[in-house]
Amino acid sequence: MEMNMPISLDWSTEEVIDVVEFFQAIEKAYQKGIGREEILSKYRRFKEIVPSKSEEKQVFKEFEQQANVSCYHTVKQAREQEEKSIVKMK
Repeated sequence: MEMNMPISLDWSTEEVIDVVEFFQAIEKAYQKGIGREEILSKYRRFKEIVPSKSEEKQVFKEFEQQANVSCYHTVKQAREQEEKSIVKMK
């Protein structure tokens, strides 16, 4: 499936790659599960690139509409789980 990732032209190539990896981690949580620390690490990097809460919500919304997943709920579940656990979304 071809999907347009929500990226900004203001981001560097490295930042675009890191944001795409974050979105891939979100998808992985829905497909087969992902380690809690991996998703939180990628989210921390995402927040370095997108520090504004309003911009985060906008980027999440654009991605969620295309991928039919929830970035917010995935990160929330990862934060609530115990260390060294697997985040598996439904």
